[in-house]
Amino acid sequence: MRAAVAAPLIALATAAAAAPFTVRLGAERVVLDSPPGFSDTTELASPRLQELSETLTSASNRILLFALTDADVRRFMNGDQLEWKRYMIAVTPKGLERERVSAAQFTAFVSDSLRGLGKPIEAPEFINFLEQQPVGKANLFAELRKDPTIVSVMQGTRLPPLPGGTIWEDKKPQYLFYTTTIFLLRGKAMQLAVYAIFESPADVDWLKSTTQRWMDELLRLNSR
Repeated sequence: MRAAVAAPLIALATAAAAAPFTVRLGAERVVLDSPPGFSDTTELASPRLQELSETLTSASNRILLFALTDADVRRFMNGDQLEWKRYMIAVTPKGLERERVSAAQFTAFVSDSLRGLGKPIEAPEFINFLEQQPVGKANLFAELRKDPTIVSVMQGTRLPPLPGGTIWEDKKPQYLFYTTTIFLLRGKAMQLAVYAIFESPADVDWLKSTTQRWMDELLRLNSR
């Protein structure tokens, strides 16, 4: 029975991940795609995944794409626990969805979205810094790009430790790093967020490079 239920879901997931797809935003059609190694899950119509995606963004945004690693999608189809180490989401503000966004509107949206971040923290060792911060506090570590039509930042936070541990060994700490990128795509305000649980400095490098490549690919797909 379990296999019979999983089979059509796996086929649907494979189809969703196979190629770029379009979404209508007002009178405009925008082409979206997830980076290699990730699959969009919005077509699965899973209440569980929908709830997860909604925790990542404001209710004032429309979720266009919520992607998990291909390995996590397979775990989900098999009813296994997700590793939930890397994931990403693309949204657009509902209030601007049906109109062509002007430069002034885009500037105001960026200001509202990134208000209160302050200046990047100059910390040579991110983890040493985060160890001293309250759990859940967002910390701005880098401004990756700041142009009139593209703004990208990287933040990090300390998460509650993983369950487990013993009287001789503390529970394992967790740190989450993520990027937020806001840019104009065919006259629409688009916001991308990419997340990675920190296990080594390579995760931060992956986060930065993946964010840049994903944004560049979406701009390329929508330049035609």
